[in-house]
Amino acid sequence: MNLQLTPPDSTQLPWVKLASAQRVSPKSWLEVLERYQLSPHELLKENTALCEKTKALIGQISQPYVDAAFKWKEAGQNRHIITLDSPFYPASLKQLDSPPLALFATGNLELLGQKQIAVVGSRRASHQGKRIANDFSLGLSNNGVVVTSGLAMGIDSAAHQGAMAGSTGTIAVMGTGPDKVYPAKNIKILNDINDNGGLSISEFFPGQGPKPWHFPRRNRIIAALSLGTLVVEAKIKSGTLITANLAADLGREVFAVPGNIFHAYSEGCHWLIQQGAKLVTTSNDILEEIEIYPEQISLGIDEQDEKSAANSLATDKLLASVDYDITAIDVIAQRNALSVSQAMASLLEYELRGLVAAVPGGYVKLRGK
Repeated sequence: MNLQLTPPDSTQLPWVKLASAQRVSPKSWLEVLERYQLSPHELLKENTALCEKTKALIGQISQPYVDAAFKWKEAGQNRHIITLDSPFYPASLKQLDSPPLALFATGNLELLGQKQIAVVGSRRASHQGKRIANDFSLGLSNNGVVVTSGLAMGIDSAAHQGAMAGSTGTIAVMGTGPDKVYPAKNIKILNDINDNGGLSISEFFPGQGPKPWHFPRRNRIIAALSLGTLVVEAKIKSGTLITANLAADLGREVFAVPGNIFHAYSEGCHWLIQQGAKLVTTSNDILEEIEIYPEQISLGIDEQDEKSAANSLATDKLLASVDYDITAIDVIAQRNALSVSQAMASLLEYELRGLVAAVPGGYVKLRGK
């Protein structure tokens, strides 16, 4: 039995039709509308007098894509089509030279109207980089800032997870249609975002999979939506730096976390800092820049005791021998004149307190001196 679909929204349909013409840029359509002083609905009327060039553009409209868009919307809960004239369409996206004519969204549309910071970085991030992205995103989310990222592996995934653990949530900007997930292993993160107060958006039509040229287009949306872009780890030649440069070109703030000068994934951050990006070490640095001041919450007795104990541990020689980059267990043992088994046994307490983490190749320090 065929699913009975409700008729497409009459105000959305013309915009979705224009957007379905995959070889025609949004900028081209907006120039046509401006030239003829017509709305999309008026432009698509059969009796509208148009030049042959414009008629050829209209001939690029894909009815299968249009049908897929509205079928997708009707087939699930909390799905939305946001067109350029919608009250939910972010004003910041209209600053783009070629803004999307339609967005396909799942989840909480209210997030689009809130303050956002983009958190981006390498797909092959280090353990420490992912921890930093998670911590920054949690801090931003707990202070009312939406974290926006691109649903990629590494830094993006850590940013989404940190934000969802906070109180505000996250926006995932996709490089595929709203019904496709790339990478596929991030389906759980996407479902968590869509089902728990977050939002996923895409300018690509349902059924469209990942293509190399999709991701620069996705990155421009990430940069435009946000007040600023935080780069955690990135190589010099990377999509992450393209996003940061797009943000700077749009007049947005760019933030970068410094790292080890010998680490290839720190090169991009250090280059950005040399170009004028703001060096940040905590989420508070970003909050102050966008004029949000976190409340000073006093510690309870139990929290004070735990912090005191952690600080006590943080002053000893064993913890000092673990670096913020991966430190081999035999190096830690040598630095402390211990056997490897003794060093591993001693480090267990630090792991339980969240001061170090065991990773492939050894240990990394998470916090402390």
